[in-house]
Amino acid sequence: MATCLSQIYHENKRGIKAGYAKFETFPIWNIPLNHPVNLAYEAATADLADVNMIDPFHLEAYGVPTVNYNRDVEIFPVLRSMMAGILGECPYKSPTDMGVNMAGNCIVDDEATREAANREIVRRYYNALCNKRQGNGSELEIQKIEMLMQKCDISVSDRKVVKAALDRAAETGAPAVAIELNDGRIVTGKTSSFLGSASACIINSLKAMAGLPKELLLISPNVIEPISHLKVEHLGNHNPRLHTDELLIALSMCAVTDPKAELAMEQLGKLRGCEAHSSVILAKVDENLFNKLGINITYEPKYQVKKLYHK
Repeated sequence: MATCLSQIYHENKRGIKAGYAKFETFPIWNIPLNHPVNLAYEAATADLADVNMIDPFHLEAYGVPTVNYNRDVEIFPVLRSMMAGILGECPYKSPTDMGVNMAGNCIVDDEATREAANREIVRRYYNALCNKRQGNGSELEIQKIEMLMQKCDISVSDRKVVKAALDRAAETGAPAVAIELNDGRIVTGKTSSFLGSASACIINSLKAMAGLPKELLLISPNVIEPISHLKVEHLGNHNPRLHTDELLIALSMCAVTDPKAELAMEQLGKLRGCEAHSSVILAKVDENLFNKLGINITYEPKYQVKKLYHK
């Protein structure tokens, strides 16, 4: 905004009439203040302490309640004064007037939109918990999102993969991951001698979507063992288990000669949009791969092992 105002000033000094408008997706001005979509925006900006509010300037000027946020409302008197000084008069009567966002008019399934927004709020809650555990967040951020969850009448129990991952972890006594497939099925993966929990869950999900039995070995131990040996003996890793990227490389190699492995590989695109949860904070390499696959992953705010530094 400061850049735009400076540009407007210099253009008008040169005799060129220039104006200013903004496009911001959130908060959406023409849906209710406490709509889950607008509350999800508050959850996403909890670290900035943004607060959605009814635009008092718009309400006074037009008698119509619209949604804006605290920073725009607070700075509007300053903006109005500056634009009046530059242009002779301010073309806007409210912060909402400045916006050109029509996203609210594009919501064709409000129920689905509310459900997606509620899911996002819970994901943001877990992100806040993990950020605090990693020293990058605060208790205030967590408390704000908890209040938003109360407003929406939702809790972590609404995220089905959480219970599935924690139950599997309790059953095995080791980290576990759960993925909710797009057809509603929940697949879990446990930590084993060859695979980490994230890798196990990915391969189990691919087998489930391909209609292959869970017990089927798509990657032979003869393929996994040399990779583990390379990691530990030559690359200095302490963890011999395959991370998710290493798993998919091994699976793609097997797919050259094994039609079943090839069929499993063909399911990768179907993971996009799936929900997942891990009983521990995953390694960055696994987190990155989940993001690349389009899987919405959350974690319990704890590490698998206790040590001073975590990569």
